[in-house]
Amino acid sequence: MKGTSRRPLARAARVLLRLPADLHQVLARAAAAEGLSFNEFCCRRLRAPAHPDDTSALRAIVIDRARAVFSRRLVGVVVMGSWVRGTAVAASDIDLLIAIDAGTTLTRELYRTWDEVPLTFDGRVIDAHFVHPPKPGAPPTAMWCEAAVDGLVWYDADGRITRRLAEVRRDIAEGRVVRGFAHGQPYWKGAA
Repeated sequence: MKGTSRRPLARAARVLLRLPADLHQVLARAAAAEGLSFNEFCCRRLRAPAHPDDTSALRAIVIDRARAVFSRRLVGVVVMGSWVRGTAVAASDIDLLIAIDAGTTLTRELYRTWDEVPLTFDGRVIDAHFVHPPKPGAPPTAMWCEAAVDGLVWYDADGRITRRLAEVRRDIAEGRVVRGFAHGQPYWKGAA
């Protein structure tokens, strides 16, 4: 297949996996949003960096830095985006969602402090996005919707990030929040 990035399968193995219906719906919608078959989407997710040898060093670096910068204000760290999906290209960065307590004002100074010592991993820039934890029951923002679909929680001080992402996944699975695309970019209907 000239010009495509799909790898030919030398030998395909069959796997029977029983998924909860709500998880299947979330995965199926995410696959459709990316224009992939359910099978291809799941294969890409499974190929994403998840082996402890691949990510434990990065995870430790990120969490140590976040704790050093934010101390007790740090609520959670979620890695997300193309690197997690397994679709990163050479120029792709590694996106982080860093949740800090709602009492901390989100300013450019936070980014300047973080960027004083740039972080990279395996030649990739680590790009931090600072947010407040989402309020339970409030419509999720687009960033939290993306994290719910493609994010891996690396740090959760009190469990609220994990719980909230589960709520957002339920909102997506039940159709209260729907992903769309305009000009090749995703957006979320029903998101705040």
